[in-house]
Amino acid sequence: MNRIGHGYDVHPLKEGRDLILGGVRIAHPKGLKGHSDADALLHAICDACLGAAGLGDLGGHFPDTDAAYEGIDSRELLRHVRQVIHDHGWQVGNIDSTIVAQAPRLAAQLPRMRENIAADLKVPPERVNIKATSTEKLGFLGKEEGIAAYAVALLESAREHG
Repeated sequence: MNRIGHGYDVHPLKEGRDLILGGVRIAHPKGLKGHSDADALLHAICDACLGAAGLGDLGGHFPDTDAAYEGIDSRELLRHVRQVIHDHGWQVGNIDSTIVAQAPRLAAQLPRMRENIAADLKVPPERVNIKATSTEKLGFLGKEEGIAAYAVALLESAREHG
């Protein structure tokens, strides 16, 4: 049996923060504002995986009101989500995701993001796809006020695969 989940996350850009996407620190004058490291890509992937498994969302597992998660590396959250879905009998079949950002250009960083995500989800890199696009300067994303990410996860029953 397979199940599909969708995830979305968005964070505003803020001076004085590191920009981290897909677990990769990216040179940019602003970073994403959030309770954790605000890695919108990893948050969208976590939500897609949790949704496919019928296990709620990232905020339910890691509330932004809990000081324990302040500044946490979102790769830790992704590894935890992988373990939770595994404990419920699921494994990642594949991930397809899109980062929406006017700037910076992200093509050069996508392979490292893919490697990070594949390692954290314990899947081959070819099961992780990441695209980057802009909004052609439209809306708050186009005005470089924030960065968003979308993700779709296909989960497969781990029980069927032994």
